[in-house]
Amino acid sequence: MRYAGQVRVELPYGDSVLAANVPDDAVVLRPRPAEPLADPRAAVAHAIASPVAGPPLARLARAGASATIVVSDITRPVPNDLLLPPVLRALQAGGVAAEDITIIIGAGLHRASRPDERQRMLGDAIPARYRVIDHDARDRSTQEFLLRTPRGIDVWVNREYAKADIRILTGFVEPHLFAGYSGGGKAMLPGICGQEAIMANHDATMISHPRATWCTTDGNPIFEEMRDVALRSDPHFTLNVTLDERKRLTGVFAGELVTAHDAAIAQAASQYIVDIPHAFDVVIVTNMGYPADLSLYQAVKGMSVGAQACATGGVVLLVAECREGLGGPEYVELLRSEESPRALLDRLSVPDHATVHDQWQVQVQAMVQARCDVWLYSSLDRTSTAAAHLVHAADLDGAIERILDERRVLLGRDPSVCVMPHGQLTVPRVSAAA
Repeated sequence: MRYAGQVRVELPYGDSVLAANVPDDAVVLRPRPAEPLADPRAAVAHAIASPVAGPPLARLARAGASATIVVSDITRPVPNDLLLPPVLRALQAGGVAAEDITIIIGAGLHRASRPDERQRMLGDAIPARYRVIDHDARDRSTQEFLLRTPRGIDVWVNREYAKADIRILTGFVEPHLFAGYSGGGKAMLPGICGQEAIMANHDATMISHPRATWCTTDGNPIFEEMRDVALRSDPHFTLNVTLDERKRLTGVFAGELVTAHDAAIAQAASQYIVDIPHAFDVVIVTNMGYPADLSLYQAVKGMSVGAQACATGGVVLLVAECREGLGGPEYVELLRSEESPRALLDRLSVPDHATVHDQWQVQVQAMVQARCDVWLYSSLDRTSTAAAHLVHAADLDGAIERILDERRVLLGRDPSVCVMPHGQLTVPRVSAAA
């Protein structure tokens, strides 16, 4: 049935925006208001010259020195057009030659960037003047041994980064489904580490840890290991930003890794953690559109944060384009290897299970589906959606109506509905006063 009282809510989807009909009493969660910086370019230049902690970048530069700058890959909406030019100017003002600067795309275990993606990330001028490389976590010949962790994990790191005289990490700080927050040490691990360290950091025991979750850093073993490895690599300078839902800068945090990252996390928490009065029967959530919803693998983040607002036994409707399909071959193979999410969880919980590439995203998805039914509205066909253990939504408004009708029959009342148009930029927490 079509409910009498409806409102239209815009949902980011790929490069566009969809308008969905939802009940007029639905709770729409948005990031807390944060004033965008009036002059972002000036703010970045000021942060580089007057960091939160540690010396200005120009003071670290010197003639004859080499420098590496680690940047995020295409799956992160980092405004490199604002960040990189002043970093490059500061290095060259201090005497570092352009030919001695290397920009490393910290791809972790993601695929290498395509030429069009490099252009989108870096523009035309930077790749034309500076050396740009993709980190390849699987290619040990491009890495150098860094350390053995207290857990006995050997960590290898990109050799170009390790041998540089000046090492710079950049990133975007937002809530993360198991690392607590992105940015900071995450540029190092998983960004430019070898695959063994990445898979160990993301193994089933780490992912299932109760503190390995959204907006949690203290006692989070994944976050703490990422930061510790990054610090042991001796980065000389970090540059992180926070954004609003329109991808406008709300803060710039530069300098020594821990102090700068903690300041960025505080800003992110003030924007992104949103109180809710109770868990909801139905949650409609996005993965913030392109580039975050390139594939289902990436869009699991939206599914996971939506589940934070969903009552046990409720429904999460994920709206994500997934123009590149389900994800990488290892993710797809593992996802399809069992008949159900519960069977996947059982398989991953076996003590002697060997971690495989991308299993962490499968595990998180299965953990969500152990509590909630999950529907997907995307560009994927019904067969691909069903193979991922999800309910296919062929029509967005039609799916919403069907979900509401089914819940109404099941519950004997109108279901409560929450809409999260901006995915992980709104992390719901049930208010202590509720």
